[in-house]
Amino acid sequence: MKEAIGTGDTVELAKENACRALGVESYDAQFEILAMPTRKTFGIFGGSPAKVRAYIEDDPAQKAADYLKKVIGCMGLDKVSINVKKEENGAMLTLDGADIGFIIGHRGETLDALQYLAGLVANHAGGDYYRVTLDIGNYREKRRQTLELLGTRLAKKAVRTGRSSALEPMNPYERRIIHMVVQTVNGARSWSEGENLNRHVVIGPVNDRYQQRRGGRPPLNPKDMNGGVPPKA
Repeated sequence: MKEAIGTGDTVELAKENACRALGVESYDAQFEILAMPTRKTFGIFGGSPAKVRAYIEDDPAQKAADYLKKVIGCMGLDKVSINVKKEENGAMLTLDGADIGFIIGHRGETLDALQYLAGLVANHAGGDYYRVTLDIGNYREKRRQTLELLGTRLAKKAVRTGRSSALEPMNPYERRIIHMVVQTVNGARSWSEGENLNRHVVIGPVNDRYQQRRGGRPPLNPKDMNGGVPPKA
């Protein structure tokens, strides 16, 4: 939050002086009247000016958007617009422009990296966590649908064949999508293996004795996915 104190013979003059010190227009600021002006006695003794505090609250979503514009500009894209849609405890930032598909990267890796950096900027001031989601051309929704179809297909295959399938490494958000959709297929289960960038989901049948002999993880409890402390996806 940025603020400045202004004084003046009237409240309006005090507001103007506070905004001038803050470097913003009056319609961009919020005000708190600290003291009303008082007149001098007999026009000579006492009296005091009005005192007003003008302040503007940092908008984490706008800070993230401004940061992204600078980064994207350094990538040679100076005509990209960013639409900010506020959500509960966060915001969706959607990029729009010509020839920006390459920003998505291989399976969304570049987009995820930019989203991570934008999230750091939005949360720089501390306080409650502010979630920033970055999207281009509805990629997030299309990717979610693709993962749900993939998870469902492999879960049904596991039940039918009795064999497990390992998926490619994914980020925690995408692994969680797979885990959730596998829970909807009777007789199938999923767990994660690997560390860091190599962490991936494995989908298998509930009665996979071979996997159990290897010390595989037990079926995920839905409560672990939706409440309390979630498991390491």
